[in-house]
Formats: sequence, structure tokens, C-alpha cells
Amino acid sequence: MGRTSDAKSKILSAAQSLFEQRGYSALGVAEICRAAGVPKGSFYYFFESKEALALAVIDERWAAERCDWKRVLNSDAEPLQRLRQLFEATEARQKAGQDGCGAIVGCLFGNLSLEMSNQADGVRKRLQEIFDAQVEMVDTVVSEAYERGEVAVADTRDAARSVVAQLEGQVLFAKLYNNAAQLTALWPSCLALLGVRDHQIPAHT
Repeated sequence: MGRTSDAKSKILSAAQSLFEQRGYSALGVAEICRAAGVPKGSFYYFFESKEALALAVIDERWAAERCDWKRVLNSDAEPLQRLRQLFEATEARQKAGQDGCGAIVGCLFGNLSLEMSNQADGVRKRLQEIFDAQVEMVDTVVSEAYERGEVAVADTRDAARSVVAQLEGQVLFAKLYNNAAQLTALWPSCLALLGVRDHQIPAHT
């Protein structure tokens, strides 16, 4: 059991790295298995297709990222400060990825959305669920800020969707230009989007 679990972990790890660096379509099962150091037969023992593997990679990544989002957005900090910390954590993650492989890999979910949304209904649906979950978490924080009179928005849900879209868009620019500095615009752009006045901006910690 230990060996089979180890083989599955190797496949998932190799696939995640390759999907980030090369995308989905350009990869074959044989290449993924070579990178994982496992025989091709092991792949089909765990996954019925490359799409099934993609779904498993997405779920594994989201399980980890969801914990990070919840840790930041459910903290005791003021709501706007929590949003700022989310952006800072995103920037730090992209910089760490750049340090590790020499290039900013962007957001796995965003990358796969662009590449696979018209190819695989199962993947598209799962990615929609993930982004909906992100919007829900951000909406909770924006609603709290709204109740405190710190933001001026007509609809907190729409504002939360715009915040998540902005986050994805800036990460896309960072990947395109291979420059994490693109992410520094996130916070001031978010404040403008939410209608935050200067005197309402929490002190940076």
C-alpha cells in the first residue's frame, strides 16, 4: 500500500509542476510518468485519463490553497487588512515560484481555465466551483467592511467577484511579463474598486 500511495503522490507532484510550467495540452502521459519516475502502467492504475489526473491535481492544489485563504481571511485582523494580506500572500507565492524555477508560473486555476475551459466540461465545472468558493470567501470580508462603513459598493457579491477577477488578472500579467512587481498594483486597485477613502485604509502591519 505504501508503494502505491508513493507512486500516486509522485505522479500528482510531477503533473502539478509540469502543468504549471508547460500547460495541459502539450503533455502526454508518458512524459508525466517519466518525470514522476514511475512506469506508465502505474498511471492507469490511479487515473483513467489525463483529464482525471488534471482534476486530481486541481483538487489537491485547492485543498492547500483553500487552507491559506481561510487562514488569512478568517483571521482577527480588520477586514480590509485581511484582503491586503491575501494579496501579499499571493505575491509572495509567485515570487517563491519564480525563485524555484526561474519564472513566474501564475495561477494553476487561471492557467487551466484559459487552456481547458472549452475542452473539458468536468475541469471547467470544477474550476467554476473553486472560483465561486473564492468569491464567497472574499464576499464575507467585503460584507463585513461594508457593515463597518469602510467600503462603498452597491453589491458586495459583485464587488467580491471583481476583486477575485482583479487578482487573477494581475497574476496573469505577472506571468506574462515574468515580473512579480505587476502584483504591487493589487492593493491600490482594490481600494479604488471598493470605494475606500484614504482615512479608512488600515495601517499596514
